[in-house]
Amino acid sequence: MDEVKVAILGASGWMGKVHTMAFQTFPHFLGNRYGTAKVAALVSRHPDTAKELSFRAPDAKLFTDWRDAIQDSNIDLIDICLPDNLHYEVAKAALEAGKHVFCEKPLAESAQEARELADLAKAKNLITRVGHAFPRNPVHDLAKKLIDSGEIGEIKLFKGCQHIDVFGDPMAPFMWRADGKLAPTGIVGDTGSHVFSFMDFLVGRVSSLIADNFITAKHRPVVNGAGLGESAVLTGHEDWAEVTNPDGCNILCRFENGARGLVDFSRVATGRKFMQSYEIYGTKGSLVYNYDEINRLRFYSNDDKAGQRGFREIDVGPDHPNYGAFLPLPNFALGYNESKIIEAAEVVRSITQNEAMWPTFEAGHHICAIVDACMESSKNQRWVNLADLG
Repeated sequence: MDEVKVAILGASGWMGKVHTMAFQTFPHFLGNRYGTAKVAALVSRHPDTAKELSFRAPDAKLFTDWRDAIQDSNIDLIDICLPDNLHYEVAKAALEAGKHVFCEKPLAESAQEARELADLAKAKNLITRVGHAFPRNPVHDLAKKLIDSGEIGEIKLFKGCQHIDVFGDPMAPFMWRADGKLAPTGIVGDTGSHVFSFMDFLVGRVSSLIADNFITAKHRPVVNGAGLGESAVLTGHEDWAEVTNPDGCNILCRFENGARGLVDFSRVATGRKFMQSYEIYGTKGSLVYNYDEINRLRFYSNDDKAGQRGFREIDVGPDHPNYGAFLPLPNFALGYNESKIIEAAEVVRSITQNEAMWPTFEAGHHICAIVDACMESSKNQRWVNLADLG
């Protein structure tokens, strides 16, 4: 299979737009050695919006029901960019229909659902992928290389965080991401899963944790049409909706390899438009990353001469293939969209080469188990062993 025919579900949303762009443009940067993709179908539940999408992929079929895309025999890959509560149902239907599946995070509403999806994909020998794009920034491939080669020794401590301020203002409009019916785990599945993906990719599996989830404003005004991060002028006559999932979370965790972790994330960190960082401390050295310096890694090594030890700044550049495909010089900065382009190319490669690539639904299951553990731990105010969640 040289050309993978893709159906983008939720095509009119932010992720749908990004995925459409990524599948169409990756050969321009990363080549077509492992095949190409054709956006063969765009799905939006609103007919007028679906028609407006046509200029993005002029030859694509337009559907208002995701079931039509799954039933289309011409489609190879179902790409799910829908609200969290639909991920399990749609992914299961796609796998049962024999389609490969690329699903935005979180994979499912529970580890049990994610386990079922991973097992179904394995039984049907289908390629799966979860949309954890942040670790596909080439700087994290360098971090993994340094870890795997033993240059920082045995990992003892991971510190990670991710914060935004879209709900920092108590009067910020309500949206579906704050609705526990549409997004049952709130910021834990939405943003926490990004931090958890770094943990899975770089450190290893989590064995147990204790978490404290919190909500800062119990009710928010309903403003029709308000989207993520948008401000709105209130009239004083708005209806109010209850926030029914977490705004933030603080976590202590233990890894299977003996390392410890400190993790925090929220959508209420006023002034933090997007903050993401991690620190990984080992017995021989350490790594530090901050999204504000998106392609820069700080590396400390005990092997440096006494009196000359300190963090060195490594700017990932064209000697790293997934960076060099885009830019000829270091520190020009690859951003989020480039990470999604790399991700799309890997999804196509996985399908054409029948080669599973991280993060598959199996990794997605573990990340969902961390989310489950956070929800249970906070509810019951106790440590939770992930092995007990199945």
